[in-house]
Amino acid sequence: MNRPRPSQPTAIQDRYAQRFGELKQEFQQLEYFCKGTVLKRMIKCGKAQCACRNHPAKRHGPYFEWTYKTAGKTVNVKLTPEAVHLYRAASQQYRKLKYLLNRLERLSHTGLQRQAKQAQSTRRH
Repeated sequence: MNRPRPSQPTAIQDRYAQRFGELKQEFQQLEYFCKGTVLKRMIKCGKAQCACRNHPAKRHGPYFEWTYKTAGKTVNVKLTPEAVHLYRAASQQYRKLKYLLNRLERLSHTGLQRQAKQAQSTRRH
C-alpha cells in the first residue's frame, strides 16, 4: 500500500529543522573557548655580544603568548608552557563555535525565507 508522500515544502522544512537540531547539539559538545591565537616567539635579547642578535637560529625561547583583540586593541598574554595546550584547544573551540554559529545563521535564514514563501502562498489560496 502506498502512503501519500509529504508535500515538497514540508519535506524540505523537515530537513532544515533536522539539520538545525543537529547543529544545536554540536553546541552542547563545545568545551571552554576563547578568541585569539597562541603564538610561539623566539626573541632577541638586545645584548650586543649575544649570538641571538645576528643568528635567528640562536634566538632565545620559545616563549608563548596568547594574542587577542578587545575594544580595537591587541592584547598579548604570556603563557606558561603548561597553559599553552589549554589555550590552543580553547582557541580551536572558539573557531568551531563561530563556524557552527555561521552555519546555524545561514540555515535559519534559508528556512525562514522558505517558511515566509510558503505562508504567502497559503494565504493566497
